[in-house]
Amino acid sequence: MRRLAGLLRPVDGAGLEEMAREARSLTQRHFGRTMRLYAPLYLSNECINACKYCGFSRDNAILRVTLAVDDVEKEARYLAEKGFRSILLVAGEHPRFVSEGYMEACVRRVAALAPSVSLEVGPLEEAAYRPLVQAGADGLVVYQETYDRECYADLHTAGPKKDFDWRLGCPERAAAAGFKRVGIGALLGLADWREEALRLGAHADYLLRACWRSFLTVSFPRLRPAAGEFAPRFPLGDREFVQLVCAFRIAFPRIGLVLSTREPERLRDHLACLGVTHMSAGSHTEPGGYTGAGQELAHLTVRGRPVPFIASEGEHQSATQQFAIADERPASEVAHRLLEMGFDPVWKDWDQALAGTVGGDGSA
Repeated sequence: MRRLAGLLRPVDGAGLEEMAREARSLTQRHFGRTMRLYAPLYLSNECINACKYCGFSRDNAILRVTLAVDDVEKEARYLAEKGFRSILLVAGEHPRFVSEGYMEACVRRVAALAPSVSLEVGPLEEAAYRPLVQAGADGLVVYQETYDRECYADLHTAGPKKDFDWRLGCPERAAAAGFKRVGIGALLGLADWREEALRLGAHADYLLRACWRSFLTVSFPRLRPAAGEFAPRFPLGDREFVQLVCAFRIAFPRIGLVLSTREPERLRDHLACLGVTHMSAGSHTEPGGYTGAGQELAHLTVRGRPVPFIASEGEHQSATQQFAIADERPASEVAHRLLEMGFDPVWKDWDQALAGTVGGDGSA
C-alpha cells in the first residue's frame, strides 16, 4: 500500500514513462501476451435503487425490459457465434423481475453455450450465491462505486444499495460461496481519483489475503453519458488514467486488470500494452441489445411507476442503455487489432470440467 501511494503521486512525463515500462514488463512476466475477451449480456434494466449517476436509476424515465430466459439464450447464442466463451450477465436490482430463481435459470442456459459465466447483479447472501455457482456461474463482479462513505450516502438516495457495508462485504460472501473469480472496482468521477484508488487498493489488498482461493480482478470504469445526465464531479483525464492503471499493475503484479468499452479504442489499444489483462468487446449495455430480443416488452417507467408509452411512427422502441460506450468496434475487429499488436486474444480460459462438472446443469 505504501508503494501504491507513492505511485499515485503527481508524476512528470519521464516518471510516467518509467512506470509504463515497469508495468509492461510485469504484465508480460505474469500474463504473457494474452488478452482475455468477454462480453456483457444485460438481462434487465429494471431497478429499485435511486442512484444519481446510473442510467438505470429508478428515478429516470426510461424504457425498461427484462428478458425472458429464452431471449437470454438467444442473446448468449449470438455472442457464442461471435466467438465469446466468457459472458458477464448484468442486471439491475429489482426482486420482482430479477429473482434468484430467474438468475439460476439464466445461468444454466448461458453456461450451456459459454464455459465461463460471471454475474454483475445486486448483492445477495452467501447461501443465495451457492445455487448460482452450482448452476454454472464461476465469477462475480461487484463495484463499490465509491469508497467515500459521505459521497456514497449522497449518491444513493433510496433502495437496498444505500447500505454501504452490505455491498462492501459482497466479494467475501461470493468467494465463500465458491466463485472462482471475484471482481471489484470504483466508478471513477464520483470522488477524488487518488483517494478512491488508495481505498480500492486497500480493498484489493485485503481480499487477496481473505479470499485467496479466488482469482481477483480490478476494474477502472470511468463515468460515461447516461440517462439522468449526471456529470462527473471529479473528472479523470487520460494521462492520470494511464498512471492509475500502471500504478495498480506495479503494486499488484498478479491480479487481473479489466478495461471495458467505456474507453475509446485508441486508449484501449494503448493500455493493452501497459497492464490490462481482460477486455470487453462489441458490447451493448441494454437488454436485448445484440439481437433485439424482448423489445416488444419495452415499457416506460417514471420514478418507478409504469406509464403509457406509444412509439411514434418510425421510432425504434428498445430498452434504454445503462451508459453510452466509447469503443464501438465489433469483437472481431478488436481481436484483429490485438493480433496486430502481438497479443493472443483468449476467448476461453475456464471450463466447468476443471471444477468436476460438465455442461450447464451442474451435474457431475
